[in-house]
Amino acid sequence: MANPDQPALLEVEQLKVSFATDRGRVTAINDVSFRIDEGEFVAIVGESGSGKTVSLLSILGLTDPRTTSVEGAAHFRGKPILGLKDSALRKIRGKEIAFIPQDPLTAMTPVHTIGWQIVEQIRTHQSISAAAARRRAVELLDEVGLPNPEAAFGRYPHQLSGGMRQRAVIAMALSCNPALLIADEPTTALDVTVQAQVLELLKRLRRDHGSAIVLITHDMGVVAEVADRVMVMYAGRVVERGTAREVFAAPQHPYTWGLIASIPPVDGPRPHRLPSIAGTPPTPANIPAGCGFAPRCPHRFAACDSLPPRLPRDGHGAFCHLDEATRARLAAAPETAR
Repeated sequence: MANPDQPALLEVEQLKVSFATDRGRVTAINDVSFRIDEGEFVAIVGESGSGKTVSLLSILGLTDPRTTSVEGAAHFRGKPILGLKDSALRKIRGKEIAFIPQDPLTAMTPVHTIGWQIVEQIRTHQSISAAAARRRAVELLDEVGLPNPEAAFGRYPHQLSGGMRQRAVIAMALSCNPALLIADEPTTALDVTVQAQVLELLKRLRRDHGSAIVLITHDMGVVAEVADRVMVMYAGRVVERGTAREVFAAPQHPYTWGLIASIPPVDGPRPHRLPSIAGTPPTPANIPAGCGFAPRCPHRFAACDSLPPRLPRDGHGAFCHLDEATRARLAAAPETAR
């Protein structure tokens, strides 16, 4: 669990991100605050469009400044990083904070070999010879489990399978031993066996290198397996956060109830059909003024037309108007809570 008395590795306060569109400016991220501590494994979960990736990309300065407005505060190791010039951010990105994109094929340059791209990353941030960088790249490819790393070094992205490309991107991200590794749905589009291998690799890398990891995902089963703490996002806001044990043992938000109910059971009778959350998530242009989840919530009442109380800074909490007793009663009755 995060210790509020210790300095955070990354601390974000009241992040707000809006985009200029043909219909005017729309807010995609609103009042998002969180912290990541050294060596933590934190999962950010939610459906597509909930704001998971945009939040982190905005903090790293990877959104278009011509159309994007980013407000709030973000500190990495106590130093502000929001609003830094791109030249200053480039010294942090890739070296101290590494990002594993969702699609490894489009994330890599198709006209250069895997090894060339890893060497370029290393030499951009470290004063090292080309030969030493090459040896380091081969070591990384071996460390992430690529068979015959010497041969893989000279291959182009299209010559590798999806799982091998994902491993190569992870090797590139680890090339400078970052303190924080952000993995954006690294198991998407991979088969179940390769998914398990990638997750095991992330856990081993945290254990061996001491890096903190932020996993962006929509898969609650993955979260249950690897995360220390969980942030649940919906409609550009954090709607629940707590330790993984707290969130799975006693979820407090109706949206979290729906996500957990969608996990296939590993024992007992096979359900005819998994429960699903009715409706679709809102777009940034039509998020309700009150609770963003209200139009899909089976427990909506009059108070949901206004914003719920803000989440507590620390501990387990939910962005919801339901009182504690009502949440406990509904959560204990799955047939009415979902």
